[in-house]
Amino acid sequence: MAFRFVHTADIHLDSPLRSLALRNPELAELVGDASRQAFIAVVDLCLTEQVDALVIAGDLYDGDQTSMKTARFLAYQMTRLHQAGVRVYMIRGNHDAMSRITKQLVLPDTVTIFGGRCQSVVQPGSGIDVAFHGLSFASPKAPESLLPKYARPQEGAANIGIMHTSLAGSPGHDVYAPCSVADLHGHGFDYWALGHIHVRQVYSGASTLVMPGIPQGRDINEAGEKSVTLVTVRNDRSVKIEERLTSVAQFERVGVDLTGTAEWSEAVIRIRAGLEQARKEARSRYLVARLGLVGTSALSWSLMRDRDLAVAEAEQAAEQVGDTWVERLDLDLSAPVLRDSGNVADPTLELAESMRANAGSEAFRSEAREFVLKTIADLPPDARGFAGKDEAGLERFLDDVLAGGVDLVTARLKSGATR
Repeated sequence: MAFRFVHTADIHLDSPLRSLALRNPELAELVGDASRQAFIAVVDLCLTEQVDALVIAGDLYDGDQTSMKTARFLAYQMTRLHQAGVRVYMIRGNHDAMSRITKQLVLPDTVTIFGGRCQSVVQPGSGIDVAFHGLSFASPKAPESLLPKYARPQEGAANIGIMHTSLAGSPGHDVYAPCSVADLHGHGFDYWALGHIHVRQVYSGASTLVMPGIPQGRDINEAGEKSVTLVTVRNDRSVKIEERLTSVAQFERVGVDLTGTAEWSEAVIRIRAGLEQARKEARSRYLVARLGLVGTSALSWSLMRDRDLAVAEAEQAAEQVGDTWVERLDLDLSAPVLRDSGNVADPTLELAESMRANAGSEAFRSEAREFVLKTIADLPPDARGFAGKDEAGLERFLDDVLAGGVDLVTARLKSGATR
């Protein structure tokens, strides 16, 4: 018989969601618990498929965790696997290296946590023996490749390497134990169970390399359905992989075109239709939508002016759709071009054009820049990133603020579009 195991990584149990909690405590509670629910789904998959092992390629935790509630939850899930005869092979990632639970938690003897020196553990199979090779790094930083520390393949066995690595680098992820795909293929293992990058990636070649991605997204930057990998190692050492859904809450950007709408009721109908379509396409239990309203509409002024009402309408539509939340509402709307009636000009639009011209002047921009920099200096360090990380980011921030400010003032003055 073939040897089968589930490969996951980057679970980030109980990852904090401060920004969501500030806006919507109920949504924060849903998403905050989703990492646990996803891990339960992983364990359930192991039991349902009656696999031989579970491989966790780092970042089971989310940093300096001290919660015993998290420890008890994890111990219970590991006991479920132990009782079913499913062995667990786990390495520490950069977030695990900061966790106190990593060092204190007592787990069943069927759980192998690889240490700071490469270790190889052979698990006998009914058709083929499987050698698991793992290495944990004790520090949250690993600037050099760990591959030279891994043992060579064991003859007569299928060889599985477990590594937490940024590979050649990925946007949004710190460099950690960098390593090339070509070097991993050349090491001689049959399968590399990778972790660290939160987007699923599969690299075929001399070996099968899989970065399973995060099993549960935590915000809109981790949008889409998330999964783990079910791996089958046949007796001839050939490998088959299957992607299995685990995400409980699925983040998605949902765009709704309001072009041509003139009444709020029309806009609400389109918003609900957009959410219904997104809900139909999402396979996870819950949909968490970042709703973007776009297009050219006579409602542009009133939607900007009464944004709080628009949010309430969107949230009500999401509630009616079911198992759907609106995480944020973004507006990218423009008003129809209004032609003059005879020689009568619109004084509000004339004022808007004047404000745009003034906002575009270097003198005004310089004052705005100075004000933003002074504000940043008065804030604590962890709250200073709103205006970008460099000079180019600051200039983009100023572009958005100055343009948006004119639109907002105009929307509050404009009285032509009403509910």
